[in-house]
Amino acid sequence: MNIILFGAPGAGKGTQAKELIKKYEIPQISTGDILRGAIANKTPLGLEAKKLMDQGQLVSDEIVNGLVEARLQEADCEKGFILDGFPRTVAQAEELDKIMKKIGKEIDKVIALEVSDDEIIERITGRRVSKVTGKIYHIKYNPPVDEKLEDLEQRADDNEETVKKRLAVYNEQTAPVLDFYKKQNKVYEVDGAQGLENITKDIIEILEK
Repeated sequence: MNIILFGAPGAGKGTQAKELIKKYEIPQISTGDILRGAIANKTPLGLEAKKLMDQGQLVSDEIVNGLVEARLQEADCEKGFILDGFPRTVAQAEELDKIMKKIGKEIDKVIALEVSDDEIIERITGRRVSKVTGKIYHIKYNPPVDEKLEDLEQRADDNEETVKKRLAVYNEQTAPVLDFYKKQNKVYEVDGAQGLENITKDIIEILEK
């Protein structure tokens, strides 16, 4: 079961990935994690990526694709995997198809969590982190019970202006990836604005069809 979890920042991909990992015992693969791992392990690609990041530059598609290819061939991906946050562009999606062909696998399903921009903005701008415990709350959906509101702070990049910029980049660069997979009849849309349990139930139903 090789799947891609798709959705805007704040759509709930990470939360759903955790549920799928528990149920299917397959790894969640995010390029951020792979990158951090490669840098920590000082692999050739990791060292190259670190050099670029230290210069404040973006890590090239070539490096990211190479890291993804190596990761997908590790033993824990044998039964399948959940790709989260990759591919971000149509060019990366095309490259992923080549990688899958090369390693004798294919993407089975693309699960797209549909959440409106307004809902995303409300979700992200409402997030607060405790300065005391580091726990994450939401002023509307998950307010603190045992902690004081004055002990909570908003992360610098959780403000409305930054969130709108991230959504604009997503809508411009990443949303077209969905059309790429729609042409392959692999996209299944799920209402990401409903309760968490219902979202998980819908995803499992799709995966077990």
